Amino acid sequence: MPRLRLVTFNIAHGRGLTPIQGLTSSRKLRLNLRGIARLLEQLAPDIVALQEVDECSRWAGNFDHLDYLRLHAGFREAVFGINNRRTGLLNLSYGNAFLSRHPIMHAETVVFGKRSLGEKGFLFAEIEVGGCLVPVVNLHLHFSSRAQRLKQIDRLLAWLRDQHRLRAAKWSVMPIVCGDFNTPSTGDDATASLLSHLSDYGDYGLHPLLTPTFPSPLPQRALDFIFLPAGCRFVSCEVVKSMLSDHRPVLVEMEIG
Repeated sequence: MPRLRLVTFNIAHGRGLTPIQGLTSSRKLRLNLRGIARLLEQLAPDIVALQEVDECSRWAGNFDHLDYLRLHAGFREAVFGINNRRTGLLNLSYGNAFLSRHPIMHAETVVFGKRSLGEKGFLFAEIEVGGCLVPVVNLHLHFSSRAQRLKQIDRLLAWLRDQHRLRAAKWSVMPIVCGDFNTPSTGDDATASLLSHLSDYGDYGLHPLLTPTFPSPLPQRALDFIFLPAGCRFVSCEVVKSMLSDHRPVLVEMEIG
């Protein structure tokens, strides 16, 4: 039974705890990303789901943050899911991404809207782990609007229904869903809604339940989660103390049934 360690982490464009994007020097960005790489080496995950990671953005040093992390943390593979792209003097390109020590067999990006700044979406990947094909969704939801988050969850669920019909015969488990939900697990919002609807595919567990992840210096809110399907036997969950972003990373270890 393969064991898998998965981290979800919103890295805030590499700026660390600087509150305003674009005020961090390229040197400081690289130092902070190397700090994230060292943390990942210590946590030893098999797969990392990243949010707010830049491909090439003027406000984030104009270099590929994902490839920089891949090289410094020693990951075999990486894939980008760009949600925002703007050319010109104030160029930017960023979104979600995966780092993986296992082969990424397929990947697809779904963007929720058409804005060139502030747009959200999700990145889907099928990753081969010890002979098992594991589907993983890396999701980032709207930061301020409950109505928008619920619409985005509806879009994800409709997409998952189509993928389940087309691809589920190849999967060893139902999709793992993780990311930055920008809402806690309690109350009538996107996290609770997704957990309810995922029951169509069997029992899902939500991790962590109540441990806060934001803001990282003194966390008050749980915004970052990993949803595990019944085919993944839960082993452990840790919200990692870290000041490398305004979010704390979440690490879940599981066994693939």
